[in-house]
Formats: sequence, C-alpha cells, structure tokens
Amino acid sequence: MSGFGRLVRAEWTKFRTVRGWVLGLVAAAALTAGLGLQTAAGSHSSCGAGTVEVACPSAPVGPGGEAVTDAFSFVHQRLDGDGAITARVASVTGRIRKPDVRPGVTNLVSGVVPWAKAGVMVKDGTKEGAAYAAVMVTGAHGVRMQHNFTGDTGGTTASAPAWLRLVRSGDKLIGYESADGRTWAEVGTATLAGLPDSVRIGLFVASPGDLTFSQDALGGVVSAQRFTEATAVFEEISVLGAAAGDAWRYDDIGVTMGPDGKPHHPGGHVRRGDTFTVTGVGDIAPVGDEGGMRIEQTLTGLFTALIVVVVVAVMFITAEYRRGLIRTTLTASPRRGRVLAAKAVVAGAVTFVTGLVAAGITVPLGRRILEANGNRVLPVSTLTEMRVVAGSAALLALTAVLALALGALLRRGVVAVTVAVAVTVLPYFLATVSVLPLEPARWLLRLTPSAGFAIQQTLVEYPQVAAHYTPVLGYYPLPPWGGLAVSAAYAALALGLAVVKLRGRDA
Repeated sequence: MSGFGRLVRAEWTKFRTVRGWVLGLVAAAALTAGLGLQTAAGSHSSCGAGTVEVACPSAPVGPGGEAVTDAFSFVHQRLDGDGAITARVASVTGRIRKPDVRPGVTNLVSGVVPWAKAGVMVKDGTKEGAAYAAVMVTGAHGVRMQHNFTGDTGGTTASAPAWLRLVRSGDKLIGYESADGRTWAEVGTATLAGLPDSVRIGLFVASPGDLTFSQDALGGVVSAQRFTEATAVFEEISVLGAAAGDAWRYDDIGVTMGPDGKPHHPGGHVRRGDTFTVTGVGDIAPVGDEGGMRIEQTLTGLFTALIVVVVVAVMFITAEYRRGLIRTTLTASPRRGRVLAAKAVVAGAVTFVTGLVAAGITVPLGRRILEANGNRVLPVSTLTEMRVVAGSAALLALTAVLALALGALLRRGVVAVTVAVAVTVLPYFLATVSVLPLEPARWLLRLTPSAGFAIQQTLVEYPQVAAHYTPVLGYYPLPPWGGLAVSAAYAALALGLAVVKLRGRDA
C-alpha cells in the first residue's frame, strides 16, 4: 500500500509540474462556471399583471416540497373534525381545442382527456399547494385515489357513472368506490400529517391540457398542449360532519387571470336542487419542466468542460509515449498495472476536486441569478442539490479516467481524444438537441458513457401525469445513480483493458 502511495505521489508530482495540464483543469472550471453563470445572467422572464410586467411568481409548492399545479373547480363546505362525503358522478363530458380549421374560428370538439378528473375531495383550505386527498373518476384511467399531488392508487371502476366516498378520521383519509351505492370497495388510504381540524370538503373537477406529439423534419419529436375542459354531473350528495349552517361555496382554485383582469378559461358550476354540474380546467399534479427552470441548467458549461478534461487526461498518458518517458516510468516501477492505476487515481481525483469547486459555485450562484432575473426555478431539496453538484464532479472524474484509459490503449493523442469525445460527448449532444426520434435518443443515454449525465436530473417522471418525458426536456431513461454507474462501468472496463494491453506489450 505504501508503494502504491509513492506511485500516486510521483504521478501527482508529474501532473502539477506540467503547466499546460494544470491550466487545462483551470480552464475546465472556468468554462463550467463562466458559461453557466453567463447563461443564467442572460435568462430573463416576466409576467403580466394588468398592463404592468412583474417578476413571475414561484410555482405553488406541495407538501412534499415539489413544484405543483393546483388548478381546478371546487364546490365545498367546511368540515370540522371527522366526517365523510358521498356522491354519484353521473357523467363526465368535455371539450378539447384542436388546431383551427378556419382562421379566427376556434375549433372545439367534444371529448375528455385521459387524466380529466371529477370526484370528491378533502383539502386543507383553498390555497394552492395545500394538502389534500381525493377520490375521482378519470377520463381513461378509471377510478383513482390521489393525495398530495404525487400519491396515486387505482380502483376497479372503469368510468362514470360511479359512486365515490371519502372518509376522514383524524389525519387518515380512506377512499371508496361503488357501482350501485350499496356495496362499497376500498380504493386506498392516505395519511395527511398535520391536517388541521377544520378543512374543506366537497366536489371538484379538473382537466389538464391535451398533449399531442408530432415528428419534426430532423426526426425529433415536437409536443403541443391545447386547452381542454371537463364537466361532471354530481348527484345524491351527502356530507357527514359539515359545519352547521355552512353553505356550499364555489372557488376556481389557481385560476389564471388575463391582462384585462378576467380569468382565462374559467370554470363554473350550476346547482339544481341536490344536483351539481361543475365545469373545470387545469390539473392537480406535480409539474415538470413547464413549471420553471431547473438548477442543472446552470451547468451548461459542463458540456464544454468535458472536452477540455478529455484532452488533459489523454495527454497525461500519451505525452509519456510521445517523449519516450514511459520506459523510464516502467523501469522505476515494473508493476505496470499499478502505474496505470496511480495515473487514474491522480487524473480522477484532481478532476473531481476541480468539478466540485466549479459546480459548487455555479449551481447556487446561478440559481440566485435566475431568480433575480424574474425566472421561476423549480424547488429541490438540499440533498438533491448536493447530488447534482457532487455527481457532476464525479461525471467529470469518470470521463477523465475513461479518456486516460483510451490514451493508454491507443497511445496516440489525437485518436484517443477523438474516440473519447465520440463516446462521451457526442451521444449526449445527439440525444438532447431533438435530432433523433425519442427511442434512439433514450437508448443512447442508456448504453453509452453519456448515461452519466442522468446524475444531474432533478425532474421526476410520474405515471399519473401526462407530459413530454424526453431527454431534451431533462428526463433521462435511467435514474441518476444508475446512469452514473454506467459511466463508471465504462471507465472501469477501459482501464482494465488498458492494464492488460500495457502488461502484454512493449512500452
């Protein structure tokens, strides 16, 4: 172990005494921070408040800390303590806007999008992002019980008409479904920690946009989301535990107001006796890239820094072959595998520290600049931000080790740099600039060293949310650590092959 330590110190001495290599890593750090902060400084956003432009408000945040959309029509009463609501959803209809056939004539067709929602809900007030649990009929996914934006459990009833019931007992909410109003089956349960004694209980309708996809001329995928609305008829409604004398109240939660002060696409309700007809737009769900900018977007300079790191790492080994110094190195340390391992340790360690400093400065500072320029930035936990920073540094380090190994295998600097860039940078570029169909783009980020870019992902893909889940928008096919593991496997394989070749071939 002490012998290997001396080897590492010797390789570190070589590295730090070559000014070009040190300056190369300084340049990589400067590119990561400089380009990232320049991108943040050049990104501005504003929203209209009447005739005045103001900074865009932050997206609502759900109980779990994620950005959410919380927009729906809500007919509700006050519930103090335990209670329940039961209602029959007699029908759900809707309208979807399609591309206009005639200019200036709005083309609305009948239909309901798959994740349109109509049902019963208990919610901690009417503030966007407040805790809730709901049982609902959806457009094409049957009865569901959802809570706090990310929780989702499926029932057995396929569509309306359906009976729904939601029971509150303390912090526990239990959802039920029935085909006839007599025989009930449990759909799911949810625990809303800290739910106050006084909440709102009632009927709701929401209808997210109609998401469609088309292929562009280059082969990539283009998505479009168009306005929809849903209308549900609720019958035979009963509420147990409602506050005495509290009348039904209507709120258009999360409604978007236009410059004229009037709502865009407002919902509404009509009551005839004990029957409510409620029309709603919007959605109740976590949001992805459409909700704001991501912290990893401050690391646009990392892409260029990778190329610099590749050049430095390749030169760290090929310079010795070019100058004939590799014979001196191997004479001093005949155990060739350990020499290459020591070089890998030095290349990986110095690159990791460089990346850690650069990303550690760029991400928090870039986020503040984005917010100061009026941009919405999606919230993430401290652990997620640390993972993005440290993971980006690890990606740089693994790329350096891979490039070093390719340099040892090919022994020619230009060839090794070309191959390293082709396997680490090019696949990421092709997958994220919308020049490939979706599935080939995903496979590139599964099977190449570029999979490691997944470590930067902060967006989460939810099966109950219709969205354009593509690498272009920051959704990777592998989980963060799984993607980094693919890059690590390539670096380890290349290093192993380089050791075998170095042992079996004259220097």
